[in-house]
Amino acid sequence: MTGKAQAEAMARAALAYWGGEVRAPQLINIRENIVFQVWLRDGTVAALRLHRPGYQSRAAIEAELVWTGRLAEAGMRVPEPVLTPQGRLTARVGDRLASCVRWLDGEAVGATGVPLAGSPVEQAALFEEIGALVGDLHRLTDGLAERDSLDRPRWDIDGLLGEHPRWGRFWENPMFSDADRQVIEAARSKAREALTELQGAGADFGLVHADVLRENLLRGPEGMALIDFDDSGYGFRLYDLGTAVVQSLEEPALPLLVRGLCDGYRRTRTGSTITPRALTLFILLRCLASAGWIMTRSADFDPRRILYRQRAMNLSTWFLQNAAPWD
Repeated sequence: MTGKAQAEAMARAALAYWGGEVRAPQLINIRENIVFQVWLRDGTVAALRLHRPGYQSRAAIEAELVWTGRLAEAGMRVPEPVLTPQGRLTARVGDRLASCVRWLDGEAVGATGVPLAGSPVEQAALFEEIGALVGDLHRLTDGLAERDSLDRPRWDIDGLLGEHPRWGRFWENPMFSDADRQVIEAARSKAREALTELQGAGADFGLVHADVLRENLLRGPEGMALIDFDDSGYGFRLYDLGTAVVQSLEEPALPLLVRGLCDGYRRTRTGSTITPRALTLFILLRCLASAGWIMTRSADFDPRRILYRQRAMNLSTWFLQNAAPWD
């Protein structure tokens, strides 16, 4: 575990590659990556990321920055890379890679474990806005020359449901009882069949953000921004909508939120016919992935372990029954 003092020392060492700072870096969080707000000598305000060792390769990190840089050029509010004076996207500090992106002003639309603010109508409008933003992400990405050649991970069938999923063998989560595991395995098998059928039918597949959580959606004076592309890669486009729903599964207005999300997405994603029923599969996929993720990223007593187990069981049951609260 990296402590605050050690992280600050690493940040200062990293900033030397970008020409140094004019004021002390401000720690934002220590999670998957360590993130600071920094003020560079050329006047740029940026977010400095110290990347988690071993999670993404240098080529993958730089590919992410190329993608978001192109999206920013196209007018989308996403993190725009800040190059070093030598024109580099990344630098190495100890066992971590560092990168800088321009700071985006705004407040997160919500937080994990905190009920959404506003009336049900206002919440549905928020989700329609999120859906439209994700639709813009996919539409603009499809217009980029680099869209098929970037070195990014794959959230494909094997990456989600294979023997070694990207976030871990979720069916081995110790929170699942033997009876739970039978349900999870049945849902996994059915989901694999469904994805295989969708893939054969030419499902929309390409670069996805893969982590459209409340904390990664900022509302600012220039509109909504999408940040933290660290988990981005190639996958089924509707997986992005599944990730946008997962934190809201306990919200009373959940059916309205899902419908709003689908409405917004159809508005900006040319040709999409997504419906709440079709989205159930992709919400399930995120719940299963999260059950794998939590195994190596939390203590045994972390209350999220109980929550993630319940979400995975609920979605698996609904999926197997061809029903969900938003149908």
